[in-house]
Amino acid sequence: MPPGGAPLAAPAILPPRPALRVLGTAVTQNETIRARAVADLGFDIEFITLDGVAAQQMAVRSPGGFDIYDQWFHSLDVVWWAGVLQPVDTRRIQAWDQIIHRDQALRMTGRVDRSETMPLSGLYVSPDRRLGIHRTEAVTAVPGVYNVDAFGYLPGAVEAAMNGDAESWGWLLDPRLAGKVALVADPTIGAAEAALALTAQGLAEFADPADLSIAEIDTMVRILIQRKKAGHFHTLWQSVSDIVPLMEAGTVVIGSLWASALSDLWSRGVDVRNAVPVEGYRGWHGCMALSGRTEGRALDAAYAYLNWWLAGWVGAQMTRYGLYVSASDNVRGHLSEPEWSFWYEGKPASMDLPGPDGSLVVAEGTSRSGGSVLDRISRIALWNTTMREHNYLVRRWNQFLES
Repeated sequence: MPPGGAPLAAPAILPPRPALRVLGTAVTQNETIRARAVADLGFDIEFITLDGVAAQQMAVRSPGGFDIYDQWFHSLDVVWWAGVLQPVDTRRIQAWDQIIHRDQALRMTGRVDRSETMPLSGLYVSPDRRLGIHRTEAVTAVPGVYNVDAFGYLPGAVEAAMNGDAESWGWLLDPRLAGKVALVADPTIGAAEAALALTAQGLAEFADPADLSIAEIDTMVRILIQRKKAGHFHTLWQSVSDIVPLMEAGTVVIGSLWASALSDLWSRGVDVRNAVPVEGYRGWHGCMALSGRTEGRALDAAYAYLNWWLAGWVGAQMTRYGLYVSASDNVRGHLSEPEWSFWYEGKPASMDLPGPDGSLVVAEGTSRSGGSVLDRISRIALWNTTMREHNYLVRRWNQFLES
């Protein structure tokens, strides 16, 4: 007992910290990644995995239901201005200088001359919360994965039908492939790809396929509904788990296809080709943002997770799916030289290469379609964006889905 006779107060026992809640999509969320993060960081993590539209809606409607928003930069055009996010302090991101100095110029290149559509055009946050390209210590989100997408197809079936034609977005609407086409159901992504396809087929003209007017949306949806009712589309897929079995079975021979689906199909031994459209790719960039409600110990955990994610191991997993990662210097140390040479430099594989689960994905001697990261990122027809008429687009797109 201390002098004076009063007993010492028992040390305060902090309650266990709730699980860090990460809201995102299956593109960057799976149990292998979650379990590794829990083991490395020492606290529980909950993945809330939804499709892109549902994740965006939850972020806006339930800002207290998540701590990290792991999505696409173009979705911030809605979520940031809903006022539910807080700026990320770049001084707390260990790889920040690496991300900006090494990769910003790379991700800002391309054949797109509308700079406002670039994913980093609204990266930095000024003290009055305005967004721009002028560097501050606060950003809307941390750049994560990025890539260029096209469509995938089964070469045996499609090449016979297309008779030597150059790979084109127009193939998605070509009558020679009717009934065996899959289109992604996401309105933002699906509309962009449909606009490229309509233009390539000469069925419509758009001033900016990444930012359609109301009249242009009406034209697009009218034609798509006509094609759907005629049986042109076999499916409009919500998740890559929907499209993979259809292409494996040969029921679908061509469709919107993301890198994770390509990797899955290759691991199953399916000969599927990732197109290099003559019109250019659809570019996109992922990011990780912070809920405005996250604070205290939860905020510290959120920053720990962001730094863990950028440290290299996750980036190597993403690379084996065919994606690029902003902190690529850290990633390289977690890849073999043959993997780095194939995925980032576009060189032929000098040996069989594994996918994220260790199964064979790339056979020795294979070259990545489109070449190196610089080659591919420099052939972008448009970036994923949230159109100014986004609300109208979603209403009309739903009519197409329901027709």
